[in-house]
Amino acid sequence: MIHFIFNPHAGHQKSTQKSKILQLLREVPNSLVWITTQPLEATQMAQKAIAQKADKVIAVGGDGTINEVASALIETTIPLGIIPLGSGNGLARHLAIPLHPKEALHVALHGKEIAMDVGLINNRPFFCTMGIGFDAQVATRFSKSAQRGFKNYVKATLKTLFHYQPIKISLNHGPFEKVFSLTIANANQFGNNAYISPYSDVQDAQLEVVKIKPLNIFQAGYMAIQLFSKTIHTSKNTTIQSVKSLHIQYASKQPLHIDGEALLTTQETIEITMEPLSLLVVVPS
Repeated sequence: MIHFIFNPHAGHQKSTQKSKILQLLREVPNSLVWITTQPLEATQMAQKAIAQKADKVIAVGGDGTINEVASALIETTIPLGIIPLGSGNGLARHLAIPLHPKEALHVALHGKEIAMDVGLINNRPFFCTMGIGFDAQVATRFSKSAQRGFKNYVKATLKTLFHYQPIKISLNHGPFEKVFSLTIANANQFGNNAYISPYSDVQDAQLEVVKIKPLNIFQAGYMAIQLFSKTIHTSKNTTIQSVKSLHIQYASKQPLHIDGEALLTTQETIEITMEPLSLLVVVPS
């Protein structure tokens, strides 16, 4: 049986559109639709789907929903399907999954299965990107907004930019340094085709550490252009290094984001590790 896990609060589609998507899911033969009502519930639903010996679990929502569902499927033989409904849809875009629900459903049902790498931050999985610094501050501001969508993400970015101060971090027990942001990338983008690590590959058993030096407002504006033109790796203010693990030290209670979801840290250190090819995911044939 196919299990759909649907987050009705993801993205910015109108309620009528989401009702049509829900009806589309319910028309799939030999399937069951779970509907989330609160954060982290998608993981619990995925665990129940595993217990019921699901043939496939399909996450219907944004990168946060995908993270919750995929976290339960690591190291199982049950593939993850994706129907992206979020504001950014970073993992779906990286995997070339269509953004139109009906087309994405066709891929989820009939596409091919591949194994992909999984990143871990203090043993918590991430599949697309995680980061601290500017991007995490933006994610925090965006999470408090009543409205979703790309335009509101741009507004959150601009508001954050005018008040932002670089953070101090130490990598692998080295000296502390100021950075504008630090991103650990499994996939190549945050979402909305904002390519933070253009050459990341979810099947290469590596993560990319993208470190951006402190920027003034004009440099940040140009950096945004490079982000969307897939040329950020050419900037003299950016360094990208491939790793399998990383130790990060910084001030406690710094904002961070995991697959776009904003959190506050409770520790002064972060351990980044990875599990190569540990998640099955369905992509276009």
